[in-house]
Amino acid sequence: MSTADTQARTDRVDRSLRQLINQQARARHEAVYVQEADGDTALSYAALLSSCHGVARVLAQHGLVSGDTVSVVMPNGLNTLRILLGGMWSGHCVNPVNLLAQREQMRYVLEHSDCKLVIASPEWADQVRALLKTIERPVKLLVTTATLASLPGEEPVGDTPSDDPETANRVRSDDHALLMYTSGTTGMPKGVLLTHAQLAYNAAAIATEHQFGVQDRVLAVLPLYHINAFVVTMLAPLASGGSLALAEKFSVGRFWQQVARNACTWINLVPTMLSYLLEAPAPAPEVTAPLRFCRSASASLPPEHLQGFEKKFGVGVIETMGLTETAAPSFSNPLQNELRKLGSVGKASGCEAQVVNDQFEPLADGITGEVVIRGGQVMAGYYKNPQATQAALTPDGWLRTGDLGHRDADGFFFITGRIKELIIKGGENISPREIDEVLLRYPDVLDAAATSIPDKHYGQEIMACVVLRPGRKPDEAALRTFCLTHLGRFKCPKVIHFVGDLPRGPSGKVQRLKLLEFVKSMAGANH
Repeated sequence: MSTADTQARTDRVDRSLRQLINQQARARHEAVYVQEADGDTALSYAALLSSCHGVARVLAQHGLVSGDTVSVVMPNGLNTLRILLGGMWSGHCVNPVNLLAQREQMRYVLEHSDCKLVIASPEWADQVRALLKTIERPVKLLVTTATLASLPGEEPVGDTPSDDPETANRVRSDDHALLMYTSGTTGMPKGVLLTHAQLAYNAAAIATEHQFGVQDRVLAVLPLYHINAFVVTMLAPLASGGSLALAEKFSVGRFWQQVARNACTWINLVPTMLSYLLEAPAPAPEVTAPLRFCRSASASLPPEHLQGFEKKFGVGVIETMGLTETAAPSFSNPLQNELRKLGSVGKASGCEAQVVNDQFEPLADGITGEVVIRGGQVMAGYYKNPQATQAALTPDGWLRTGDLGHRDADGFFFITGRIKELIIKGGENISPREIDEVLLRYPDVLDAAATSIPDKHYGQEIMACVVLRPGRKPDEAALRTFCLTHLGRFKCPKVIHFVGDLPRGPSGKVQRLKLLEFVKSMAGANH
């Protein structure tokens, strides 16, 4: 599917999420929009609209007006979902807070976001209350459960509420709907601002790319505070009239049971989850047979894991790529299995993309440079950070992703690493992903990540952190011989550390810039 085709189809959708919810409630009414993956509770499209009215009234009771930000500190659950959608429907900007954030990072987000209200689940209430005491401006706290329940002060609304004339026109396509903070690798996170139009645009682009219909249902196991889950598993089904089965969290032991129980037709995972599922027993063929595909995103997927997953479960894997700054995916492999390219994140999806050099000049196919993106899903900017916005967005709308990669003659993009993570040894550029992929081909290795370390001769040398498969014992000599054979002496890691896990952000991406600090902290703990 071409970018022009996607553009044409997404241009026809409503540009505010309020309009989209209203439209689907009229068209789909009693059809299920979301149900519990492990329970029997569900929300129809009509009930979702009713819920949005109820959430809007609670937010108004707490003094929020159109445009105000509400932060949400809650795990996955039907109540969490309806708060996020209800907040945007009623003209507010929602800020789902990363539950994996360190305490100081969470405090920073709550302060920096200028939220007027924080809605937290009971297990997070004490921490949030303590953090709010350190913030100078007044911020209200509302405590409620993640499972489906009325919010404190919420009154029942009829099944088919009419649109409130006082608020019907106050939600515009260019209003801010989502403020989501990127995890980053160093320093405090940046707040990405996305409008109703940008979210609705990409939700429709995803639905078009994967040809979703009203019969499609996704098992949603990723946290809603991450852009992948927020847009791909929550908004894309809304755009297509499909549905989602929402799990509290990812569970290897329950995953296939949840797929079968909820009659899912597609699944959305990150590479770490694929890796864990590969280590677990395969379900009966009838469980996986209805699945159209598995979608992988948020981090690079080793080709060995992709092929292993397809062989073991008989489910095709579509590798995609996106950013918080692009409202999730901006690249996708084709729906047709025979047209996909192993190791590629696919073609530009719903946007334009190109590869440029340091002077922002387009590069020929096959030449490595920075990948840049322009399209209807690209962010409005970073909240209260004009310098970062100016550095990331060009005057004509191109987003500088910071990703290194190249495009082939067929228009497929290949990502080789991050500019900041590039290893420069003796003046030669080395992609850490190249080393990762060789390490992952070694039979005993479950996971691996390479990064740079200082070296007095080369400037930088290569360090690799390796996670072994259960029951395997470290054999550095054998692993080093394997690397010499497949990488050569120059790219062979100088230092190899065997570790129990790798530091990752909430999206599943390895935080390479923290690997050296991670290894040092482990060494200190062992003394």
